[in-house]
Amino acid sequence: MAYLKLKRKSLQHNYQYIASRLDAEGIEWGVVSKLLCGTKNYIQELVDLGVREIHDSRVSNLKTVKQIDTGIQTVYIKPPAKKAIPSIIKYADVSFNTELSTIRLLSEEAGRQNKLHKIIIMIEMGDLREGVLGDQLLEFYGQIFQLPNITVVGLGTNLNCLYGVMPSQDKLIQLSLYKQLIEAKFNRKIEWVSGGTSVVFPLLLNRQLPKGINHFRIGEMLYFGNNLFTNKGVKGMKSDVFMLHAQIIELIEKPKVPSGDLAANPSGEQFEINEEDYGKTSYRAILDLGLLDISTDFLIPVEKGVKITGASSDMIVIDLGSTKRNYQVGDWVKFKLKYMGALGLLNSDYIDKIVE
Repeated sequence: MAYLKLKRKSLQHNYQYIASRLDAEGIEWGVVSKLLCGTKNYIQELVDLGVREIHDSRVSNLKTVKQIDTGIQTVYIKPPAKKAIPSIIKYADVSFNTELSTIRLLSEEAGRQNKLHKIIIMIEMGDLREGVLGDQLLEFYGQIFQLPNITVVGLGTNLNCLYGVMPSQDKLIQLSLYKQLIEAKFNRKIEWVSGGTSVVFPLLLNRQLPKGINHFRIGEMLYFGNNLFTNKGVKGMKSDVFMLHAQIIELIEKPKVPSGDLAANPSGEQFEINEEDYGKTSYRAILDLGLLDISTDFLIPVEKGVKITGASSDMIVIDLGSTKRNYQVGDWVKFKLKYMGALGLLNSDYIDKIVE
């Protein structure tokens, strides 16, 4: 048995930290909730914080947001699939777009639902995920702005999401210049330059953020307090918003070296013996959690000296060292999490999700 705990006070602390710095710069922002995988009690925590704009990549999660509070502005943060367009118009106030044919379908569906749908045009800035090429932007926009039931509220970009291309002042200045070009050519106002994400936030902290960037979308930094440039914690932020608790189902002193002929395990791993471990023993605890739930690469034991020694589909083995460390069968072992680990757990029906 294992469960995931959201620590309310840590979430509140990180939210206030981010909000105070963005508000001081007059920057609008929304919270990215895709990590939460539509977990209703966790989304409720965001609403209770006072969040008025929520971004997600699953329309079903935006539906959950609207069920909790219809007044929250919902943003669908990837180019819409054609099949999903009716639901996107129904549950997303804003969507990210890069394809003219899709925007035309959004316009038609918005008309059928008697809605005005907002879009953000995503621009390719080097990371080669979604985005219109910069030299095609004016022509692209020129074909959009006359469509009924559609209004362009912003230009945006994503960096570091695919190839790891990092944001820079030059790239973000270029994004701001695209906005100025459109406004000058078409005499139309673009509200947002949505260049801010968790990976961009360190530029703001270092006073390197170009003035034109006036909209942020924050997810990972809120939940983990990380500086994605340094992969270290941001001073003054909490890293324990999410904590995994896994229960011990066996605790026995065993040899450190396996016996018998060795072959690859079911995960394809070949164990290498450290000859210095022959004849040595340690206390090994088995946790009621396995690779089906999370990769051990994403687990960070809270207690120093606890080591993860291996895992199978339904069990993880940890080495406690020469003593039991006051653990016994039935006790809980705590872990901090990396982003992808938390994502897998939140998407699992096998893991309970609680708030404290």
